[in-house]
Order: sequence, then structure tokens, then C-alpha cells
Amino acid sequence: MFDVERIALVGATGLIGRKVIDISVGREDLRLTALARREVKLPEGAKMELFVADPAKWGEVFEAIRPVSVICALGTTWRKSGKEEAAFRAVDHDLVLKIARAAINADVKRFVAISSVGADALSKNFYLKTKGETDRELMHMKFDRLDILRPGLLRGFRGMDLRPAEQVGQMLGPVANLAMHGGLKRYRSIPADTVAKACLALAMRKARGRFRHEYEAIVKAANSLPAIGAD
Repeated sequence: MFDVERIALVGATGLIGRKVIDISVGREDLRLTALARREVKLPEGAKMELFVADPAKWGEVFEAIRPVSVICALGTTWRKSGKEEAAFRAVDHDLVLKIARAAINADVKRFVAISSVGADALSKNFYLKTKGETDRELMHMKFDRLDILRPGLLRGFRGMDLRPAEQVGQMLGPVANLAMHGGLKRYRSIPADTVAKACLALAMRKARGRFRHEYEAIVKAANSLPAIGAD
């Protein structure tokens, strides 16, 4: 027998969020609840709850379902934000931290957040600076366990969200990875489902602490996720 982990997912409509949902199908060791601002088509066989509500209400959902862990896969893009710094920051900084505070208020023990390789609060790059500032503030929050994943370019199907530069990057990513060794390994592109598996594995870890994970650590965490039906 095993404990069933109650996990809440925010950011269910994004690439990582959708992969987390897909990978959860058939798993008896967790109970996943997704929160989203719009309807999400669930995969066949999914046994989970989906709450569609304004983010201002997500804290109330946490209070109702009492998850042990929250996976935060929230994030926008420079293009989707209208190339406006305030709009980008409102999601990748303000909303992420708002959700983290709501999780703490609901006595959530573990928090898993998706950031970016190169995130640095002192960076001159706005994107990396915003991600770094968010990571820094999360590190000061009183979760029993905090995991921040910093993947490189995510490889996976994004539907109609076409980004020419990323399309090229996804095609060349596996080849480019072969040339990235040593300190450059952290910048390797990575399949979105690998990151999603890592999120679930880390959300179920009970050891306390604060951890940042880059390429190798993300892959290692993903490989630690028990197979469906494993004892």
C-alpha cells in the first residue's frame, strides 16, 4: 500500500501543465486537482477534478481541497504579454507569488515552481531578472519543501502557439545538446514531459528543504517517478 498524495496544479493550460495531467492518468499514488482560468480538455481516462475560476478564487480552492503539494506551472511569453514588461511581470512574478502565498495560507507543505535556466535577480535581461526575482522571493517563503525547476528550451507540441524561433530551436535542440558539456549542460533543451515527470516526482518527496534543479537534476528527478503499477 502507498499514501495517495493530494496535488494541486495551477497553470493547467500551458505546455508543462498539460503534460502533468497526461502523465497523471492511471496513477493510483496521487490525486490531482487542476485549477485554470478556462476549460481544459482532459485526456481519456483522467480521474481528476478541474476547477475553472478567476485566479483570485484559487486560494479558496486550496482551502477546500487541502492539497499537500502545489505544482505551479504558470507563465506567459513575451509575445502573449503584448511585449509589455508590466503584463509579463504580472503573471511570471506577481501571480506566481500570489498563488504561493495562498498555498501557505491553506497549509500546503510542498511547492514546485517552473522557472528558467539563467534566472538571476541581478540580470540585465528583463525576462531572466523577473524569473530570478520570483525565485528569490519563493525561497523566503515558509514551505516545508520548495523545488524550483530551471529548464532550458522546452521541447513539445504547443498547439497553435507558433513561435518561429522556438520551432527552429526544437528541431535543432537534440543535436545542439550533444555539443553542450560541463557548465553548458544546464542550457540543454529538454522534453516537456521530462519536466512534468520531475514536477510530479518532486511534489511527492517528503524531505524538507529548498532546492533548485537544472538540466541534470531535472532528468534525475523525472527518472525517479515510479512507473504506473510499481510497488
